[in-house]
Amino acid sequence: MKTLGIIFSNIHERDIPELTKVRTLASVPFGGRYRLIDFVLSGMVNSGITNVGIITKYNYQSLMDHVQSGKNWDLSRKNGGLTILPPFSDEAGGGVFDNRFEAIKSVESYIRHNDADYVVMADCDVICNLDFSAALAQHARKGADITMFYRKKKISPSDWERFIIKTDDDGKVVETVRCDGNQDEHKVYTDFMIITRRLLLYILDHAAQWGIKSFSRDILSNCKEYKIYGFEQDGYCKAVNSLTDYYNCSMELLDPAVVRELFNKNGAQIYTKVRDSVPAKFTDTACVKNSLIADGCLIEGEVENSIIFRGCHIAKGAKVVNSIIMQDSVVESGSTLNCVIMDKDAHVLDNRLLSGHPTHPYYIEKESTI
Repeated sequence: MKTLGIIFSNIHERDIPELTKVRTLASVPFGGRYRLIDFVLSGMVNSGITNVGIITKYNYQSLMDHVQSGKNWDLSRKNGGLTILPPFSDEAGGGVFDNRFEAIKSVESYIRHNDADYVVMADCDVICNLDFSAALAQHARKGADITMFYRKKKISPSDWERFIIKTDDDGKVVETVRCDGNQDEHKVYTDFMIITRRLLLYILDHAAQWGIKSFSRDILSNCKEYKIYGFEQDGYCKAVNSLTDYYNCSMELLDPAVVRELFNKNGAQIYTKVRDSVPAKFTDTACVKNSLIADGCLIEGEVENSIIFRGCHIAKGAKVVNSIIMQDSVVESGSTLNCVIMDKDAHVLDNRLLSGHPTHPYYIEKESTI
């Protein structure tokens, strides 16, 4: 079955303004050498979806630098492959899109000129290794109009704007409601969906006539009009709804079981941009415990329970604990960092003491000096 993948690069980026101030959500660094978009993009490729469009809005220069032609995901192709879809509006003075439905409306011609049977639409703030093939097979078997991906979880405050879906014994969605402070375990919609392309174009053609302006309010909540089914995302699956979520998801990578589940689930790998650099170097003064150290690093000090991205320097006498140090950053001698998220190209000078808490990590901006 022919399938088109659509990835929204910026939905929910207001939830973590610290990390999206200078980049789109899709290109937020994660796990030492990856970006958030790598997970959904790799999932699509591993599922045989080789025609993928990425909808952008602003601050997407780093995203374009990361994905480039799509070669690292085997998407550099003459037919199909990877397409960057810049912001566009066909309304005079209308500006760019404000929500998911307007974003899809802005790339209608791209969808219309594709011959796919189905369209998979996904955000890039969910960290998982997802096989879309099973969901596509279910979608076709059930004759569904829409398939909504969900995960069973206890609702947290950061989920309150998401949807709970309720299904019957056959898996058909009978109701969708906002989480709205509910703290019990429910089926929470992950903002991944499959929709039949013909239906999507029909909706877009009649959107103005029917007053459709929102996927969630006008389409997904209309369970009687559309044949909507749910599909459970199993295994490791976490949404990044806040800076604290980002920190906690990153720290979970220090668990080998999580790494195996996330990066090599049933042999399906997560791909990213290849950067050729020398291996990490550890001097005789270095002391590293339970940490991820990327290539190109120079470690002379102490690192414990931390994630160190490519090209970082932890100087002799420095101590980094329970922290995330992003690419090409430097921690000088005598400084101690605890529960810190240090963005790219930042510099902590000698003898600084910086500490946050797992529920409120201390954030250092990109290219700043402390």
